[in-house]
Amino acid sequence: MNDDTTLTISRHIAAPPAAVWDAWSDPAKLAKWWIPAPIECQVVTLDLRPGGGFVTRMRQDGGEFQPHVDGCFLEAIPNERLVFTTVLTEGWQPAEPWLAITAILTFETDGDGTLYSARVLHKNPGDSAKHDEMGFQEGWGTAIGQLAGILER
Repeated sequence: MNDDTTLTISRHIAAPPAAVWDAWSDPAKLAKWWIPAPIECQVVTLDLRPGGGFVTRMRQDGGEFQPHVDGCFLEAIPNERLVFTTVLTEGWQPAEPWLAITAILTFETDGDGTLYSARVLHKNPGDSAKHDEMGFQEGWGTAIGQLAGILER
């Protein structure tokens, strides 16, 4: 992994790793924070196990739901780490996504809460730059902020 192909973001969340995991593992909870509001999220598949599917859809202004993530979990360690990719779909089936990524999410105990970190790997520097220009920091940062807002109540 190198800096030209990797984007990262981290935030302290004043909630334990088990609460962060719960917000990831419950489709109804995930739908509330995974996509920056006011865009709506629909969780179609959330199978937190290696080879399990991860499918979400999004819609804006009451329109039709559109593709968002169509991927596969590579690793799922409760309360600690999730890894998913968009280059595979459920059951390890090859995919040709519009943006190929592998996301490594960690939930580390940090004082009275969790250090939530996302490291997103891209196949080349151009894709990483494209994702960054599309608003990676703002989009993922907003979603993590929404997660924190739900858990820190």
